[in-house]
Amino acid sequence: MTDTLIVGAGPTGLTLACDLARRGLGVRVVDKAPGPPRSSRSKGPSPRSLEVLEDLGVVDAVLAAGAEPPLMRKYRDGVPLADADPHAGSRPTPAEPYDRGRLIAQWRLEEILRDHLAGYGVTVETGTEVVDLDDTGDSVTVHFADGSTTAARYVVGCDGAHSRVRKLLGIAFEGETHEEQVMVCGDVRLAPGTLDRGVWHQWFDEDGAVMLCPIPGTGTGWWFQAGPERDAEGRPLAPTEDGFRRLFARHTRLPAGHLTEATLLSTYRVNVRMVDRYRVGRVFLAGDAAHVHSVAGGMGMNTGVQDAYNLGWKLGQVLLGRAGAELLDTYEEERLPVAARTLDVTSERLRATLEAVKVPGGGLDTAAVPASRAPDRGYRWSSLAGAGGHTDGLRAGDRAPDAPCTLAATGTPRRLFEVFAGPHISLLGFGAGSERTLREAAAAHGGAVRAVRVHGRGSRGLATAGPNALHDVDGLAREAYGIERDSVVVVRPDNHVGLIADAGDPQAVRRYLRALDGGREPGQPRPAGVVDGAGEG
Repeated sequence: MTDTLIVGAGPTGLTLACDLARRGLGVRVVDKAPGPPRSSRSKGPSPRSLEVLEDLGVVDAVLAAGAEPPLMRKYRDGVPLADADPHAGSRPTPAEPYDRGRLIAQWRLEEILRDHLAGYGVTVETGTEVVDLDDTGDSVTVHFADGSTTAARYVVGCDGAHSRVRKLLGIAFEGETHEEQVMVCGDVRLAPGTLDRGVWHQWFDEDGAVMLCPIPGTGTGWWFQAGPERDAEGRPLAPTEDGFRRLFARHTRLPAGHLTEATLLSTYRVNVRMVDRYRVGRVFLAGDAAHVHSVAGGMGMNTGVQDAYNLGWKLGQVLLGRAGAELLDTYEEERLPVAARTLDVTSERLRATLEAVKVPGGGLDTAAVPASRAPDRGYRWSSLAGAGGHTDGLRAGDRAPDAPCTLAATGTPRRLFEVFAGPHISLLGFGAGSERTLREAAAAHGGAVRAVRVHGRGSRGLATAGPNALHDVDGLAREAYGIERDSVVVVRPDNHVGLIADAGDPQAVRRYLRALDGGREPGQPRPAGVVDGAGEG
C-alpha cells in the first residue's frame, strides 16, 4: 500500500508529489495520457508560486529555463499603437523577492518537476487510467482501466477540469460556460525575424484578435491565441493550421507563410465553475479538478500549485503520525474560499479586459493582477490562524515575509526563506525572552520544528551564538514581522504565519505546536521519515 496516490501529472499533481516525496513518504503519480502531457496554455508561475518552487528546490532551474514577462505591444489595423509593461515600477523587496511571475511553457515546468521528483525515486506512471475508487474507511482501493488495482491511504485527484476522480466522488461542478467567449489556442512557429521576440504582440481589431507571445527556450516558438474563424451562421470553427495562417495574415498584415507550423490546437471557452467541497473521506481534489475560471490574470495553474502546497504538509503530518486526521479538514476550510475569490477576481479582470480592448491601445495588461492583491496571500479566517498576535500589520494566517539576515556566528548571508525551506515548522524567536520557548520546542518536537533565535541590531554575544542563530543586521526581519518586543513567530511548513505570541506566553506556543505536531518527549524516537533539522541557535 502506498501512502498517497496522485491522479494527474500536471503542475498541481507534480508539486504535491515533490512535497510528499521530500518527507520520505510513499507516493505514486498516475496519468492516463500515453506519455508526458505537453500543454502550453499556462504561461508560468506567479510570484507566490515561485516562492513555492524555491521551497521545493527547483526555482533556479525554472528561472534559468524561463524569461521575464515581456512588454505588451498593442496594434490596431496592423499598426503598432503602444507598448505597456504591467510590472512598470514594480521591484523585488526584502520581504517579497519575486515581484513578477516567470514566463515558461507549462510542459517545460512539468519537465523540471518530473526530473526533481525522479531524484526521490518516483516516476510518473503514464498510460494508467483510474476507472473506480472504493474508500473502505482505512484506505482507498483504486481500480485501473487495465483491470489492476492498488491501495492507498489517501488519493488526490489532480486530473483537470474533466476530472474522473471528481465524477467518481459524485461532487457537482457548479457554474457556467460562456459560449460567446471563445478563443482558439496553439503553439506555432514563425519564420526567424518575423517578429521581435522580446515583445508579446497583440492585434485587437473590430473583427477579432490575434495574440502572439514568445515561448522561452524555443528559438522560433510562440503561443498563439485568437478569436476563432466563424461560419456563415456565426458559429466558431474548429482550429486548423490553415485557419491559424488566415487569422495571422488578416490581423498582422504579414504573409501567411511566415507562420510555418501550428500544433497543440484547441478551442477554449470561458468556464467559471467550482466544487462545493474538496474532500470525500480519504479522497481529495486539487487544481482544475476543483475549480476553473477565466484565463485573465494567469491564476489557473498557480491556484492549483497553491492547493498542492497547502495539502502536502497536512497529509505529511497525518501520514507520519504527527497530527490527527482533523488537520486535513483545514485544507477545504482554507482553499475553498480562495477558489471562490479567484473566480471573482478573474471574472472581473476578464470583464475589464474585454472593455479595454475595444479602445485602440487597450490590451491584456488590464488582466494583470498585482502580486499584493492575489487571492493566495493568506488564510486569516482559518482555524489554524492562532489568536493573540500583537503586531499592527502582519497577522496569523498571512503569508510569511522573507528578510535578509546573516548567520550570527559567522556573518554569512542567510534569508528567512532559507530557514523556512524544507518540510518542517519554523519557529522565529525575537529577543532574549524567546530563548526558553525555542529550547522547549526543539526538545519536544525534534526535527519537525526548526527553532531559530533572531538577534537584533546591536545584540551582544553574537560570536557565541548557536550555529543557526540569525543576526537581523538591518532590522528588516523585525520590520517585516512588525516586532516591537520579545516575541515568538510560528511559521507553518507552507510558509504562512501560524501564530505570533508574546515571548512571555510560552504556553500559547506549546498549544499551537501540539495542534500541528503532536511532538515527542525528550529521548522518544522520531517517527519514520522525520529528519532532524537545525535546532535553536
